[in-house]
Amino acid sequence: MNSDASHAPTGPTGVRALPLEQVRVRPLAERQSLSRLEQILISPDDSPPVLSEPVAELVAEAADRIRQARATGAAVMLIYGAHLVKNGLMDVVIRLMERGWITHLATNGAGTIHDWELAFLGRTEESVRAHVAQGCFGTWDETGRYLHLALAVGALRGEGWGRSLGRFIAEEGLELPEPGALEQAIRQSPQDPRTPARAELLQMIVRHGLAPGRWTVKHPHKAHSLPARAFELGIPFTVHPGIGYDIIATHPWFNGAVLGRAAQLDFALFGGSVERLDGGVVLSVGSAIMGPQVFEKSLSCVNNLRLQAGRPTVRGHTIYVVDLQDGGGWDWSRGEPPKDNPAYYLRFCKSYARMGGCMRYVQSDNRMFLSGLWHRLKGEAVGATPGARAAALSEDAIGDGS
Repeated sequence: MNSDASHAPTGPTGVRALPLEQVRVRPLAERQSLSRLEQILISPDDSPPVLSEPVAELVAEAADRIRQARATGAAVMLIYGAHLVKNGLMDVVIRLMERGWITHLATNGAGTIHDWELAFLGRTEESVRAHVAQGCFGTWDETGRYLHLALAVGALRGEGWGRSLGRFIAEEGLELPEPGALEQAIRQSPQDPRTPARAELLQMIVRHGLAPGRWTVKHPHKAHSLPARAFELGIPFTVHPGIGYDIIATHPWFNGAVLGRAAQLDFALFGGSVERLDGGVVLSVGSAIMGPQVFEKSLSCVNNLRLQAGRPTVRGHTIYVVDLQDGGGWDWSRGEPPKDNPAYYLRFCKSYARMGGCMRYVQSDNRMFLSGLWHRLKGEAVGATPGARAAALSEDAIGDGS
């Protein structure tokens, strides 16, 4: 269990840990949000975007590689940053999932926080500059409280961040166990792998006086939630946060053990999809740090286990790195730049360029790239639900004008 920060020992320099449990939070509805769902949401039924020739060529190539990957059962992984959500691309990505084109979603903590706030309240984002100065940046009660609850309860089922949160949104709440039942399970089976998760949840219930039973939390806009739809479709959705990175660290319920456990489960699940990446595709969209850092470690783990089993390493995969930056002005098809070139220090290009297979850099707005990709694949469905196949056949019959 977490120790009370107010009783943390004094360090060798006399610095004491902040009493984070004393941070004051306010209702999320009181926050002046900068983004509203109805203003940002992009419809997959909109007209296709007009792309520059270089981007259009790469989008067409990516669509072809995705078709080939899905025809052989290889993974297609979308790794994205929070701006994908803030740019309103949820319905476009949901349509790609429903048609069977994307087999795994991965994001950082912020990617799920903005998603959850939109599903719950219909708005998200705040003025960082103004709210840090006022001491209220991120200090919104429901966001920190419900995310911690969802992850703590999901851990009892062995679920990571993505699936726990997706279930919480899709099912509009959760069931909080009796504290006595948790304590009894801990005493009876102290060596059970779920014991730490039970202890963290028990502490949360007792410390905050939570009532056991059904907690209903309505999510009026859950149809646009990526983790919720991935949960319903049975598609892996993994979250790869940093401790202290996200606004839920400013909440008095902040619990690094709960967040870390969820992230550990998701890292292992991420590796399960990397294991299926031979001949597959990775779309890294607007993830400058998390995507390349997590991917390179996961690929190393997969190759480690394969070599132990006498199997070849992952090969034949294609990585499309999408960002607005110019890639350092370097032609990444030439390989890695020298260390005296500033482009060498662009992690989102350099790390992926080292991951074997073929890395293609696409300088593009993520709205243009993903909408363009959807329109290249529109009217087709591979491994999709029966309803999605029927919709695709209908689109083929009437034409889409693209």
